[in-house]
Amino acid sequence: MNRKGITSAILAIALLAVGVWGAYQYQLKNDYQIALNNDYQRLFHDTKAHVANVQVGLSKALLSDSMDQNVLLLSQIMQQASLAQDKLAQLPVSHSDISKTKKYLTQVADYSYSMIRQHLDGNKPDSKQREAMFKLQDYSAYLTRELSTVQDKIMTGQMTLGKIQQKQREGLKEADKDMLNTRLTKFEETMTEYPELIYDGPFSDQIMNMKPKGLGEKNVSADEARKIAEDFLGDQQKGNLELFEEGEHSNNAATIPSYTFSLSTGNKKEAAGAYISISKQGGHVVWMTNPRNVSSISLSMKQAQDRALKFLEEKGYKNMEPNYSLKNDGTGLFNFAYTENDVTIYPDLIKVRVALDSGEIVGFDAATYLHAHHSREIPAPQITQEEARGKVRLDFNIDSVRLAMIPKGSKEVLCYEFKGKYKENDYIVYINALDGREEQILQIIKDENGTLTF
Repeated sequence: MNRKGITSAILAIALLAVGVWGAYQYQLKNDYQIALNNDYQRLFHDTKAHVANVQVGLSKALLSDSMDQNVLLLSQIMQQASLAQDKLAQLPVSHSDISKTKKYLTQVADYSYSMIRQHLDGNKPDSKQREAMFKLQDYSAYLTRELSTVQDKIMTGQMTLGKIQQKQREGLKEADKDMLNTRLTKFEETMTEYPELIYDGPFSDQIMNMKPKGLGEKNVSADEARKIAEDFLGDQQKGNLELFEEGEHSNNAATIPSYTFSLSTGNKKEAAGAYISISKQGGHVVWMTNPRNVSSISLSMKQAQDRALKFLEEKGYKNMEPNYSLKNDGTGLFNFAYTENDVTIYPDLIKVRVALDSGEIVGFDAATYLHAHHSREIPAPQITQEEARGKVRLDFNIDSVRLAMIPKGSKEVLCYEFKGKYKENDYIVYINALDGREEQILQIIKDENGTLTF
């Protein structure tokens, strides 16, 4: 074969190789898009199912006249509302456009817990409380219908959730318009009639409207906030941070006024990466999420917890103590409470989510910490540990005792925290360290997915 023929053959082989590589990359991109969309569809389906369970539970609780049955139903409502909020937060939707929905789900859980405590004190709901529960039930029924409309569009191919996240790279407001067409923001608009809930709980309106204590005084500009976000993301920051919302519309303390950035990859065809929110006052990271798919698990929950604790220390959060955890969708979610002088400060709570494939931090939420953290005068106990033990059932088998500050409405209460077993179940009993009152009882649920309290 002459030189010209050899050159032509080489060029043909090269073109063939490029074509095969291109086809492979195209198929890889399609496979990624399908996997991403399937993951979002599952998250959306789970959100809808949890909200529907909230609606059914509230209907049953309003009908039931049995204290025992109501305590059980309200416990289920609290759990389902919390799960719905967790799944909703992972969907590719602007946080500002679902802030009221997230607040609603938080308050359903918190209000249910408040009602449980009232039942256990032997008091039935009064007419105003039942009216509030009817309102909550109405909104859950409406939200269930709107989510069903969204699901119909997904199932008929009118909307692809993965593409919504792609569009956020090109223009978040336009992407949110797609979600508006799916009725989520329509639900937000109906929340203007949502009644204010006044009760003894950390997420009641009178508490959430209080000024955050942990922000500091200095205000930061958008450019300063971008630099803070870049430093926080570190190795994750492989693209460009784009400001897409400033939180100026928010007029309640449930949402700390913030600059929120999306982390793009620099390629419009690719989906956006992480999202991060920086408080305008103080320049603190309020939350960060990276809703990527986790296809395999190579880390234990203990390894992931150690990674989360190390991450907090690297970011300047010292004296944080791991408490409870949940394994979900290939990630581990860990709650950390601040400690001071050997006292656990539960109001100062930070949540960290770790991907169990690589140990990457894919979620961070310090909103509760920023609302509550401040310099405290922790009172000295007025009763001894032995006296507090006398307030707990004698057949409660105690494993550990320590001092802890727990939230109680707008106040914090110093308690002795007794952890142990009663009839093979794990519980925590809180006895007021000042007057010996029984303040709270939590049941610890442990399974292969982690540790939760109810």
